[in-house]
Amino acid sequence: MQQRYLGKNRLAVSALGLGCMGLSHGYGPATDIPQAIELIRAAVVQGVTFFDTAEVYGPYLNEELVGQALKPYRQQVVIATKFGFTYGDDNKQQILNSHPETIRKTVEGSLRRLQTDVIDLLYQHRVDPDVPIEEVAGTVKDLIAEGKVKHFGMSEAGAATIRRAHAVQPLTALQSEYSMWWREPEKEIIPLLEELGIGLVPFSPLGKGFLTGTINASTAFSADDFRRRVPRFAPEALAANEKLATLVQKLAQAHQATAAQIALAWLLAQKPWIVPIPGTTKQERLKENLGAADIQLSATDIADINQALNQIAVVGDRYLPEQQARVGR
Repeated sequence: MQQRYLGKNRLAVSALGLGCMGLSHGYGPATDIPQAIELIRAAVVQGVTFFDTAEVYGPYLNEELVGQALKPYRQQVVIATKFGFTYGDDNKQQILNSHPETIRKTVEGSLRRLQTDVIDLLYQHRVDPDVPIEEVAGTVKDLIAEGKVKHFGMSEAGAATIRRAHAVQPLTALQSEYSMWWREPEKEIIPLLEELGIGLVPFSPLGKGFLTGTINASTAFSADDFRRRVPRFAPEALAANEKLATLVQKLAQAHQATAAQIALAWLLAQKPWIVPIPGTTKQERLKENLGAADIQLSATDIADINQALNQIAVVGDRYLPEQQARVGR
């Protein structure tokens, strides 16, 4: 697979990465461990070199899975993980915490679970308003100097905070949601990243499954699938957003591709420093998603698609209020 480069330090990764969260967390029951390991290793065989996880996924379970799966390939791959939370007694309540001692404790745990001596890309998962971002960036800078971390990133941060962090320790990547049905980063974040030389790693590049065309107003989500609580996935919102799903299907037919491939190819065509990380639990979907890297959309194609997207108003918030309060800080 073609490589792309994140940040001015040019962290080389495959054009498409693999978001591993859904194998352990968020989208229903965890995938059987041998099956999940097989899928991650199949991604390596098919050219993926960029794998995304976080301490909070589980918590802890996903890092352990990724570490076990990638141990035989450690020198061939880039592993990204995240800090920024502590947990309640039941390990379910997520409490923002980016104090330096917590960052260091998290990194030591992540190194152990990932079975590695260095984290390639370490993100702050969410901005902690109680800790100055300069203090956070300074702590990561020290960890880089100590050889425990190679690159610094942030997730869902606001423009002003990105600038302040970048002035202390240059960021290699920002991870944020970006897709055909969440284009907010185009207004302020993407121009800022281009100015500063920071890569963008879109999570949920398939709209948490909606852009694949497999979800509609009658879809029933399991009790442990977080989409069940997301306003944008309420039946009335899904019905209202059907226009977008129909558009993506028409685009896919025109390009002899699948809806998922068009959604990913559209992202890849935006900037050469954008690296989406679609997730899946199925081998056939993995192969399908990776096929998007072979689809070349012209500037005219992108302009036409964007014009069509601009005519569609997406209905429903992407987060619950308490989650929304944590983004864009």
